[in-house]
Amino acid sequence: MSLRHLFVYLIIGAIIFHSDRLYAQDDTENFTRMTSQLIRPPYLKAGDTVAIVAPSGILKSREGEIQQAIALLNDWGLNAKLGDNVFNKADHFAGTDEERCEDFQNALDDSSISAIWCARGGYGTVRILDRLDYSKFKEHPKWIIGYSDITALHNQLHNEGVESLHALMCVSLTKDLSEIQDSVETFKSAIFGNPTNYTLKGSEYNREGDATGQLIGGNLTMLHTMLGSDTSIDTSNKILFIEEIGEYKYHIDRMLQSLKRAGYFDNCKGIIVGDMSKLRKNTTLWGTSIEQLILDALSEYSFPIAFGMPAGHEKDNRALILGRRINLRVNKNGARITFN
Repeated sequence: MSLRHLFVYLIIGAIIFHSDRLYAQDDTENFTRMTSQLIRPPYLKAGDTVAIVAPSGILKSREGEIQQAIALLNDWGLNAKLGDNVFNKADHFAGTDEERCEDFQNALDDSSISAIWCARGGYGTVRILDRLDYSKFKEHPKWIIGYSDITALHNQLHNEGVESLHALMCVSLTKDLSEIQDSVETFKSAIFGNPTNYTLKGSEYNREGDATGQLIGGNLTMLHTMLGSDTSIDTSNKILFIEEIGEYKYHIDRMLQSLKRAGYFDNCKGIIVGDMSKLRKNTTLWGTSIEQLILDALSEYSFPIAFGMPAGHEKDNRALILGRRINLRVNKNGARITFN
């Protein structure tokens, strides 16, 4: 073989190799785009059935609120199916771990159920996470609804590749529903397929910027609890929502510092801060507002931060579809959250 022919073969080989790499890169990018789209459970319609279960705290003397929740579903043309163990009692919990898991697993597996509405939060969901099997659920995906301690389930569902709904729970209902009209209306709109876009009030603490990504998150304590486990969420290219109740400011700072040291925020696209409710006062005062605490903890990042999302442990608890791609636009005059 002449030197000239060898040179030609080398050039042709290089072109083929480069083309193969380009095609492989295109295939990888296409696969990433396809797999980043989470499963969206079917929206509800009249005649569908919603299961009410209690995966967490005890429902002592809460029968009236559960009946009110059933009545509300009926008013919307939906049927309600109560878990067998909802009113059981086992110390702190609504039944033993086995009983709470049984109710939840039955609702996951039942193809006639279109949504699972958690009766309350509190504490206890983390104790049943590793017992749950989502194989039948993925054949017939359904909306799982709740907040607070239910964040553990939202995390797990996200990692299973399914959207879920951060919204009020059965015990969130008040005797006069007009007191929580926005919470109820945004919940109803979300499960029937018309999620609400939000315009938040302005805040001097807002860190300006625009971002697009999947919405994830929930209760900060639960996000911190999941850290290091299979249920922790990769926040890369995603927008994180956080809320909290009943913590000292230094506890909140400690959780943010722990998450930060674990790389939780390294590739995050933005933060939406919900209600920080009933903060406790330490004998040694923190010295700044909760908003400034959050900004200080996340000072080395450049992503936008929006304060004032009405979601969390207040009566005004607007529905958020977790796993859904959103656009976030933030400036000092306010913020805009748009669901895609």
